[in-house]
Amino acid sequence: MGFDTSGLLPLSDALQGMLEQLACCCDSEQLPLPEALGRVLASDIASPLAVPPFDNSAMDGYAVRIADLAAGTPLIMAGKAFAGQPYQGEWPAGHCVRIMTGAPVPAGTDAVVIQEETQADGDRITFLAQPEPGQNIRRAGSDIGKGACVLPAGTRLTPREMPLLASLGVATVVVRRPLKVAIFSTGDELKPVGTPLAHGDIYDSNRYGVRAMLARMGCDCLDLGIIPDDPAQLRAAFIRADEEADVLITTGGVSVGDADFTKQLLDELGEIGFWKLAIKPGKPFAFGRLPRAWFFGLPGNPVSAMVTFDQLVQPALAKLAGQRFERPLQLQAVTTEPLRKSPGRLDFQRGILSQGPNGLEVRSTGSQDSAVFSSLSRANCYIVLERERGRVAAGETVTVEPFGGLLL
Repeated sequence: MGFDTSGLLPLSDALQGMLEQLACCCDSEQLPLPEALGRVLASDIASPLAVPPFDNSAMDGYAVRIADLAAGTPLIMAGKAFAGQPYQGEWPAGHCVRIMTGAPVPAGTDAVVIQEETQADGDRITFLAQPEPGQNIRRAGSDIGKGACVLPAGTRLTPREMPLLASLGVATVVVRRPLKVAIFSTGDELKPVGTPLAHGDIYDSNRYGVRAMLARMGCDCLDLGIIPDDPAQLRAAFIRADEEADVLITTGGVSVGDADFTKQLLDELGEIGFWKLAIKPGKPFAFGRLPRAWFFGLPGNPVSAMVTFDQLVQPALAKLAGQRFERPLQLQAVTTEPLRKSPGRLDFQRGILSQGPNGLEVRSTGSQDSAVFSSLSRANCYIVLERERGRVAAGETVTVEPFGGLLL
């Protein structure tokens, strides 16, 4: 695929190399707003109106003209304004209007004085403070101007965006169709959950993690199950996935020592690069193109599969789906215990991030073996240790990447 795979490939180079080759492959469609949750916007959404649509009161109090307060005498209350019930009467000089939060301010209002800074004697209102011009008034368009872009193309609609669009009266949106992703696991030793294990068998766990992360991304998943190490069955699975999906993701079969026919089959059907990544866990990884679909081959070890999906496949799928993607937040924290590390690979150790008396602290979840999935299930962050870094002593500062989104 145009990369030097003779040595260990840095994560950043692998990611950049993939993303440079990918483009959105999902057509657009128009959906009613309630049906668009989780979809990716295909075009910018411009506000059809100003927000707020009119000058309104930010507090309960009294709408005043500042000039009427100059004499320091009480003002007469001319009437009341409520949200949904604007004041409609005359407003002569020397008068004020009782107003509630959200109500349109009467024309000519200079400020709203909160009720705590007034004294009422029947309809006579004494003002205990001199307001500034514009005080407690939310001006029309101060939140969103009419025609302003409120959500750019590529935004995935979450419960945060839905009420925003509803508040603007947006009834339909143009969104991308979901990315369709086929998955299967390879290996004669893999058995479905719920079945007894013979000596040497293990349960297929990787597909459950991959399916869950695909669901979080809003992808349609074609689960082809477990494919044994048989050339004919593998060929049939690859061909079906290529015909029916945009992407194929497999787990297992991409590391040194795996059956040679898996690599031969992929090379025959498409253009696939088998990489050795400079990350831990997750060194073996495959990426390339089948005749119609993109291909991602994840390592067979459970933690390696999850880490490579999270760090490499997730941003790639986002680009294919037309979604804007931002790299995860990284923070600095102090280790509360030593961390084992050898220079040579970028290490994503699993940790527990917490707030200590002097700032953020992090500790290991225990064994960092790529086959020990419990180390990931107990964690709430990655401890990201630089490629050239060695053993970390307690009290040193390290980079942490809190789980969010797919691994939350």
